[in-house]
Amino acid sequence: MENYKVGSIVEMKKPHPCSPTSKNWEIIEVGADVRIKCCHCGHILQMKRYDFDIKIVKIVGEK
Repeated sequence: MENYKVGSIVEMKKPHPCSPTSKNWEIIEVGADVRIKCCHCGHILQMKRYDFDIKIVKIVGEK
């Protein structure tokens, strides 16, 4: 389990439907739930921390 920071860009396992190559998301809130924003279209998604830990591939960088 990693410590995620607000503003980090992460790569997820599956791409967002807005673009078949859009796997990068920006973390906008961290807690029991994690809120992330698609770097391609700006769609915001909230998920449980456990689900986020399963679906993340790697941390790409900082914004």
